[in-house]
Amino acid sequence: MNPTHLVTQTARKTLEIEARALEKLAESIGTEFARCVEVIHESSGRIIVTGIGKTAIVAQKIVATLNSTGSPAFFLHAGDAIHGDIGMIQPDDFVLMISRSGETAEIKVLALLVHNMGNPLIAMTSRRDSSLARQADYLLYTPFEREADPNELAPTTSTTLQMAMGDALATSLLALRGFTPADFARFHPGGSLGKQLYLRVKDLYPQNQKPQVYPDTSLPETLLEMTNKCLGATAVVDRASGQLCGIVTDGDLRRLLNRRQDLTGITAADLMSPTPRTVRASTLAVRAVGILETFSISQLIVVDEQDSYLGFVHLHDFMREGLV
Repeated sequence: MNPTHLVTQTARKTLEIEARALEKLAESIGTEFARCVEVIHESSGRIIVTGIGKTAIVAQKIVATLNSTGSPAFFLHAGDAIHGDIGMIQPDDFVLMISRSGETAEIKVLALLVHNMGNPLIAMTSRRDSSLARQADYLLYTPFEREADPNELAPTTSTTLQMAMGDALATSLLALRGFTPADFARFHPGGSLGKQLYLRVKDLYPQNQKPQVYPDTSLPETLLEMTNKCLGATAVVDRASGQLCGIVTDGDLRRLLNRRQDLTGITAADLMSPTPRTVRASTLAVRAVGILETFSISQLIVVDEQDSYLGFVHLHDFMREGLV
């Protein structure tokens, strides 16, 4: 068989098998799942997620998703748990054990220990008749037919179902808790997603210089201000009130030079564009990026609620924060 054909055929078959399994998983969600989510939501304890081998890796991912969506969770390796680490489980904690068969030796021992400790036990397994399922207080059933690899041996479909069930658990808890974008930002302050939800123009513009001239400022002085402040533009501000009158950019200078030879007596008022694009200091940074993109410009003048001039925010500021 042609290698390219073999690869594409195998890949497509893998995805088709897993897609069908996910459809069956979705169909299986009902009151059994809902009750499990509800009791976790009503509890003040944490969710301890445990597994062994590949399911331990799945457990770590589920813990990360739970924590990032507001549900306190910890990972506990099943092998380590039965050799001392079970002490991390506190009285109010739920223990979620992941095992496709529900018959893994370490899982069976750990399930018995958790049962004796009195903690609520949640089983995530593909066998309702397994030892794990029988000992569990709640069941997250992952209906399973076959693994997706050609030999039907490697954990593929089973781990896909486990990951998806973990996502379903986390998002259901998120919905019950009324978890908002602002809450998400609190847990992701360093990432670009979080920055889209909390970073504002006022957090960026103070680091830039603040070029400004007055309507009667001469052309040489205007050029000097633009050059010294390194932004390629300057605001034109009313001398008495501090209100923004306009903007002078490099483009304004080029257009002036194209239409006039004699520059004697030229002032900032003769050069400026009287309706510059502005943004409030309180505006989310991601919205300011949208304004730049809409009008194909590289900077915005920042103003307060009374339209008083505060400074400039530049495309480079947003690039530095990973928003562009």
